[in-house]
Amino acid sequence: MMNKMAFIFYLLILKELPVSAQTRQEKIGDYFQALVNNQQFSGNVLVVENDTVVYQKSFGYADHTTGTPNTPNITFPIASITKIFTATAILQLKEKGLLSISEPVNRYLPEFPYPEVTVGHLLSHTSGLPPYNAFFDKDKKENPDRVFTNKDFIPGVVLNRKPLIYQPGEKGNYDNINYLVLALIVEKLSGKTYGNYIKKNILQPAGMKETSLFPLPQQFNRPEIKNYAYPHVYLHLYDKAPVRSNSIPYVKEYWHAYGFRGFADYVSTINDLWKFDQALYKNTLLKQQTLDDAFVPVKLNNGQNNSDNFGLGWEVEKDSSIGKMVYHSGAAMGLSSNILRNVTRHQTVIIFDNTHFNAHENATKLMMLLNDQKVDRPKRSIAKLYGNVLMTKGAAAAREALDAFRKDTANYYLSEDEMNSLGYDFTGNNNPYHLPEQHLYKQAIETFKTNVNLFPNSWNAYDSYAEALLADGQKEEARKMYQRSIELNPKNENGKKVLQQISGR
Repeated sequence: MMNKMAFIFYLLILKELPVSAQTRQEKIGDYFQALVNNQQFSGNVLVVENDTVVYQKSFGYADHTTGTPNTPNITFPIASITKIFTATAILQLKEKGLLSISEPVNRYLPEFPYPEVTVGHLLSHTSGLPPYNAFFDKDKKENPDRVFTNKDFIPGVVLNRKPLIYQPGEKGNYDNINYLVLALIVEKLSGKTYGNYIKKNILQPAGMKETSLFPLPQQFNRPEIKNYAYPHVYLHLYDKAPVRSNSIPYVKEYWHAYGFRGFADYVSTINDLWKFDQALYKNTLLKQQTLDDAFVPVKLNNGQNNSDNFGLGWEVEKDSSIGKMVYHSGAAMGLSSNILRNVTRHQTVIIFDNTHFNAHENATKLMMLLNDQKVDRPKRSIAKLYGNVLMTKGAAAAREALDAFRKDTANYYLSEDEMNSLGYDFTGNNNPYHLPEQHLYKQAIETFKTNVNLFPNSWNAYDSYAEALLADGQKEEARKMYQRSIELNPKNENGKKVLQQISGR
């Protein structure tokens, strides 16, 4: 029999032994494998701490149509992550004494017709400038073959001047036009083209040999590109497979017309963006004081932080419980990317997805896992699965599948809003890709009917169901559903208006 002192010594030894818990790498791996299993991720991920790789892996396909896999060295569009290259260029010019953040833009671009807008307003998306297409859409319609570039910008803005949407510094709204103007400033003050400046002063000093200028018009209008992760989209919530974004005529046409630079022009790799991250930590590109200033949210005129918490080119996470985190996201039609830097703990997450729009959400969860915080296991959308079964196998099979999925709450989730969106997707009224109209009222009505059965106290579910019934010519049934919606929400004024029209009053 073990004596008391020996037993206590045994317990102390046992306490010091490592527990059989998951490592951070295993937690991160399990999280991403669940995303992939749920068809919620296709891309590359890199997690770094103190210049050491904690986790790196590729998932899914660079081209879903050919089954070409994503690989660690695949080139992908970084979209708006390009903006931090532009911001870095501006801050370099500031360090050289060539510009001041607080000075008006027209000090550097004399013809710029908004004297109240400063360089700082552009960097922090608080300028109040309208989107660039507001100045050029009319000309685009009249000259559909014309391609607008940076040299057209100032003349077009002067010719078609629009009012600011708010006074600079009064509010904030993220818009590409701000960085288009910054790119023009870079060219004017440096005497170099935007691309040449970025290459010489950012890419080369950081050793970024896999990053290159590849403007969006070329990305979306070249049918075949080597070593490239094509952006993809699911055209409908009920689709089982995505299509390449550059196969959609509307997308190709839009980016053929707008060839502006400064905000979404580069392709890169996971490891090259890590080199950029390292160059920032080593102060190869900017002084530490400049970076510290860039990582502070810009104040509005009322003294409050701007709504998106933008500093000078970087967005600052509002939650600093695990350290000060700065980031920038990139998104375009069929891709999302993110670089998230915990500058307190010297941790970085770099992620891209060429089929979904949740890179920042996943980067945030990765940072939480890296810091031993709990993250819920990803679940699969019942609405999307239901829609696919309804489309391919019919209503009876869809109801049976729905019942099975609802029982497995560990792996599936049900959302009223997603079911509602699915119903509208079937109606064909919401067509963001400007595709030929397709009105699947039978499937829409079945979906909305299912949604009211699932959420019988939702006035909005009944209102949507009524709308689909009315579109299908079922006025009497629509009337009943509108009545039920109004009973649940007496403030449903639009429902009351439609109900009066149906009733002939």
